[in-house]
Amino acid sequence: QVQLVEFGGGLVQVGGSLRLSCAASGRTFGGNVVGWFRQAPGKEREFVAAIRWINGYTTYAASVQGRFTLSRDNAKNTVYLQMNSLKPEDTAVYYCAVDSRGGLPTPGVDEYDYWGQGTQVTVSS
Repeated sequence: QVQLVEFGGGLVQVGGSLRLSCAASGRTFGGNVVGWFRQAPGKEREFVAAIRWINGYTTYAASVQGRFTLSRDNAKNTVYLQMNSLKPEDTAVYYCAVDSRGGLPTPGVDEYDYWGQGTQVTVSS
């Protein structure tokens, strides 16, 4: 069992930056894939980015490519999502999730079996 906790959400102006953190307890990320998703009101949950823990391989949604960056801290068992040049359409609840099968990162919501509680990101214009 993996417990995930997200930190770092908040209110930011257009063009600003935030860094989200996803910390795991219960076990290390090990050979897992850690993904970030977001869900805006009235919309389906969508893929943002994912990282394969074992080798740091990352993949991003086209909408955030070049603006968002994933990184990991092995010692802290934490994944970070650095979000720059934020836009109003980035406003959503952001969730981290774990695909315990490992393998290559995937954008499919159903592929992830552990989820955090989410953290709100609001970008004001």
